[in-house]
Amino acid sequence: MLALGADGSPDDKAGHYLQLGAEIAHTCHESYDRTVLKLGPEAFKFDSGLEAVAVRQNEKYYILRPEVIETYWYMWRFTHDPKYRQWGWEAAQAIDKYCRVSGGFSGVKDVYSSNPTYDDVQQSFFLAETLKYLYLLFSNDDLLPLESWVFNTEAHPLPVLHLGNITLPGSEPSQR
Repeated sequence: MLALGADGSPDDKAGHYLQLGAEIAHTCHESYDRTVLKLGPEAFKFDSGLEAVAVRQNEKYYILRPEVIETYWYMWRFTHDPKYRQWGWEAAQAIDKYCRVSGGFSGVKDVYSSNPTYDDVQQSFFLAETLKYLYLLFSNDDLLPLESWVFNTEAHPLPVLHLGNITLPGSEPSQR
């Protein structure tokens, strides 16, 4: 989301925000890359030389969340650095390999285990968000361009209204 802050920010801040976004995306990737399943844990720490690793059992699960894939998509759109598509592809392959079950997809209880057990739940956000962001990551930029669309917290695209061209009830026409 920091990358979104870079777009339209003053030049002296835009680069800083984009760099912070890239660093956070890298940390997210590391949290995936450091697990046996190549899927990120629910939470992780930076402690005593351990970086981006979950240490408590209740943090080691993966429930098909979209946020890391969403991060890769935004970073791809703002930088076109191919590593974001590569990281997204790695995540998609891991999801397919370790989360696919006969009736759809399931979260896993321990991303550090070479023999994962399933939680037997396909979260609704997996279809609505995770797969949507994967699709968008590999789509052309003219599909839902960020200048024309904004995504709500559930990844629903909403058109950007250009208020300079609209008169709201009870207001004077804009002088733009």
